[in-house]
Amino acid sequence: MMAQILAIVIFVAMFILIVMDKIERQVITLVCGLFTLVFVFGLGMHSMEAVWKTLNIGTIFKPEFWYAAGAAEESSAGINWATIIFIAGMMVMVEGMAKAGFFQWLCMKLARLVNYKPIPLFIAFMLMSAGLSMFIDSITVILFLAAVTVELSKLLKIDPVPMILAEIFCANLGGSATMCGDPPNIIIGTSLGYAFSDFLTNTGLIAGISLIVVVVYFYLACRKELLQESGQAVDLETLPDPAEAIQDKKSFAISCVIFAAAVVMLITHAQTGLTVAFIGAVIALITLITAGKGAVQLLKKVDYKTLLFFIGLFVVVGGLEETGTLELIADFIGKISGGNLKMMVAIILWISAIASAFVDNIPFAATMIPVIKSLSAATGANLETLAWALSMGTDIGGSATPIGASANVVGTSVAAKNGHPIGWGKYCKLAAPATIIVVTLSMILIFVRYC
Repeated sequence: MMAQILAIVIFVAMFILIVMDKIERQVITLVCGLFTLVFVFGLGMHSMEAVWKTLNIGTIFKPEFWYAAGAAEESSAGINWATIIFIAGMMVMVEGMAKAGFFQWLCMKLARLVNYKPIPLFIAFMLMSAGLSMFIDSITVILFLAAVTVELSKLLKIDPVPMILAEIFCANLGGSATMCGDPPNIIIGTSLGYAFSDFLTNTGLIAGISLIVVVVYFYLACRKELLQESGQAVDLETLPDPAEAIQDKKSFAISCVIFAAAVVMLITHAQTGLTVAFIGAVIALITLITAGKGAVQLLKKVDYKTLLFFIGLFVVVGGLEETGTLELIADFIGKISGGNLKMMVAIILWISAIASAFVDNIPFAATMIPVIKSLSAATGANLETLAWALSMGTDIGGSATPIGASANVVGTSVAAKNGHPIGWGKYCKLAAPATIIVVTLSMILIFVRYC
């Protein structure tokens, strides 16, 4: 009982401190993780076994961690090292692509293809944001896309705010379509043993249908501004050539090949048996080798703070899991729903969406995975159905507010730095209705297909 109370107190304190945003979040999770090891496992449980189980270091040295042919790739309780290694590998690859000018070139090329017309450009950038975010972290996608949008807005004499808000939403939506698109999905996939194809054929289908609705919604919501801007006269000859974004043609070509290889390995990893940890490690190694002398620079640009944030987070959630606290939450949801699958889906989807609108969706997803596993075991509910509800809730719910997801913070920051501040009112007026529409649509589609 004492261990449970300590685990809950540490977890709640961690969440409050993350929301307050006064201390760097990796410091918060690492300190709370240390407290979990010392106070929960040490003083509360007197269990070194719980410590080693949560640190989970031994799994890295098991053959099935790297190659899992014929077996489900599933992480035990504690630190999910497959998630850590995969995200680190993708970070290295993305930094290599950015250095080669890939993102800048792609944005400018697409803008030229639609003749820089505001309405086609608006729709094209939404689709590109969703497409890229299926394979690349949405933070990186928005960082470059928002910057290019601001540049184009100056040249085309248009307001970049509606475009940036639409891009942010589509980045989060696109991320929900695949296992590697958004951190919550990476955690869900590696924890429950789901493959890239599992997400693509389940959440991917929901995201695809939702994307059509979202494009129509944003077009109708911003149509008046877009039609006014379409009348602006612009000399297209003064606009930059997309080729100017490519600093080194050899590096650009290599980065494209590496990205394509990563996509192929992710799509086929269920058939080949290569785990996401292996894929992340190999992609990072190839990127560093081909970078030559620039490898050190790429390693310096990796976001180690995010990786440390994950490690501390997994330890804190491990404290809740080892003390049986998450099983109590699962039992509570089971009792409220009365064992009804539709009710469970609705509860998980909407609680995830509402919570993710105000707190980071990563810790919420990591906390809920053991809950849905326990819920499935206790009630007999299909675990995959609960997982897809959790994925869509956490991924989409974060779009509702400026602080709900990291991509939102990055996109609004880029706009503000360039003289286009986006307050809560302006952001929520456009994004909140879109979030409600997509979450409602997701619930209906899950009901129809799985319940």
